[in-house]
Amino acid sequence: MDRVTPTAPTIEDASARDQPLEVARRLTRTVADAIDEVIEGKNDVVDLAVTVLFAGGHLLIEDVPGVGKTSLAKALAAAIGAPMRRIQFTPDLMPSDITGVSIYDPDTREFHFRPGAIFSTVVVCDEINRATPRAQSAVLECMEEGQVTVDGRTYGLDSPFFVVATQNPLEMAGTYPLPEAQRDRFMARIAMGYPDGDAEAAMLAHHAGSTPVSPAAVTTPAEVAATIGAIATAVHVSEAVRRYVVAVLEATRESSELRLGASPRAGLHLVRAARVRAAAGGRDHVLPDDVQDLLVPVLAHRVLPAGQRVAHDDQTAARAVLSAAAHVRP
Repeated sequence: MDRVTPTAPTIEDASARDQPLEVARRLTRTVADAIDEVIEGKNDVVDLAVTVLFAGGHLLIEDVPGVGKTSLAKALAAAIGAPMRRIQFTPDLMPSDITGVSIYDPDTREFHFRPGAIFSTVVVCDEINRATPRAQSAVLECMEEGQVTVDGRTYGLDSPFFVVATQNPLEMAGTYPLPEAQRDRFMARIAMGYPDGDAEAAMLAHHAGSTPVSPAAVTTPAEVAATIGAIATAVHVSEAVRRYVVAVLEATRESSELRLGASPRAGLHLVRAARVRAAAGGRDHVLPDDVQDLLVPVLAHRVLPAGQRVAHDDQTAARAVLSAAAHVRP
């Protein structure tokens, strides 16, 4: 995404000619620019986070502590003016702490549902791999279907509903590997990485005060939801591009470097993210380049390299995905 600093667009401000793609293009740039004011020197990471948001997906951020994983999630929530709740995943976290619980009222002799922390527009699952698999699995239905089922009753979640999960590398103490089913729910995974020297110096100059810095809201959750729907219907994916995506998925399943290839859900997420990249570029159609740019962040965390029991070697997985895709012609 090119960096510009326009005023926050609204659906009403755009002419009939501009809607919906021009609004989507400007809005994705505006949100990314607002986050850039807080997250120094991470334009590519911010762009991917914004892509996942407007594709209606969920984001997994994996890296060592202290590199800005939670700050990115908070900045994104602030930029879209959305309520945010943070769930600190610990070994003693219970599923009911996440989804909610029905409590008996002796006065009315009825059970009343008390919503858990998952009921918000943006939910930060902080250090998700420090909780037990039982607690981790509590967010599966929420992420896939946008709803929570407790005691046989189903409760809808906000729209948009965006989960940003952070996790520490598996070799760090007190971590549990995320199950494959859990990892497959995340549209993309990114690693923050350390900032370069100039960006880190700027961060110390701008954000070393005691008060955390947050960007100003440049849009609303309702406008984000409208733009998500507009991108999904207005950006065309040709038969050739769809066949290319399927061929890449099949290549990962047949690769000798991988024990577990990409799922059909991975293809859906890849197409949705590619639509946002096309809209951000001002196009009403997806190009193979859009797909190729997203192969590693969308596919690498879903595959399992040969000889590994858990998917924690990011570089090996990324190389295997690119190697498999290299044999597929767009």
